[in-house]
Amino acid sequence: MRSEWIAGVDGCPGGWFVVLRRLDDPASAKALIVRGFAEVIALPEAPLIIAVDMPIGLPERSMGGRRCDVEARAVLGQRQSAVFAVPSRAAVMETDYRRACEIAFASSEPPRMVAKQTFNLFPKIREIDALMSPHLQERVVEVHPEVAFWALNGGRPLDVAKKVKSRPHAPGLALRRDLLAAAGNDRAFLAAHPFRLADAGHDDLLDAVACSWTAARIAAGTARRFPDDPPRDARGLRMEIWG
Repeated sequence: MRSEWIAGVDGCPGGWFVVLRRLDDPASAKALIVRGFAEVIALPEAPLIIAVDMPIGLPERSMGGRRCDVEARAVLGQRQSAVFAVPSRAAVMETDYRRACEIAFASSEPPRMVAKQTFNLFPKIREIDALMSPHLQERVVEVHPEVAFWALNGGRPLDVAKKVKSRPHAPGLALRRDLLAAAGNDRAFLAAHPFRLADAGHDDLLDAVACSWTAARIAAGTARRFPDDPPRDARGLRMEIWG
C-alpha cells in the first residue's frame, strides 16, 4: 500500500531533524529529532519519499564538487556558498582532519583542502553512505533547502541569509517562513520550536520543512533534478540534488 506520508530531514547537533507530513497536506506536519538515520528509514509512517539535506553519492575525484553541486550553485546567486563542494570518497572516509585535507588535495581538480565546517559533516555523510543502496535511493533522496527556497521564490535566489557569522539572522528566517507559509505550511508550526537549542536551531526546522516540500514535489513528479542525467558513484548511487 502506497504511504501517504513524506519526510524532510536536516542534520542537526542532536542527530537528525525530521518533519513528517501527509503528502497532500502540508499543514499536517509534525517534527521530531532522532539520533540515527536508520531510525528515519524505519519510521512507522514509512514515508514514501525521505528528502535529506546531506550528500548521497561520493566521487572518486572532486572536480570542484560533483556535477550536481556545481549546477545547484549556479542557480543560487549569492547563496551559492550554501552548497559545498563534496570531496572525494576517500577524503570523506578519513576521520583525521589533517589527513582528510591531504587526501582531498590529492584527489581534487583544482586541488583543494577541506573546510572545517565541511569536515564536521563527514560523520553524518558516512552514516548515510553506510546505509544507502541504489534500491534505497528510490526512496531516500538528496535535496537542499536553499534550492527549495529558490524554487519557492519563483526560481529566484533569496537575497538575505538565514545566518550571519554563524548566528541566526531574523530577516532571513522570516523570509523563509513567509515562503513556506505561502506554500501551505502552518505559521504556528513554523514559529514553534519545542526542542533544546543545543539539539536543533530554528533554521533546522525551516530547512526540514523545505526538504519536506521538495519531497512532495518529487512524489508529484514536479521537482527539478540537478543534473538531468546524474552520474553514479563507485557504489552505484546517483549523484544528484533535487529541488
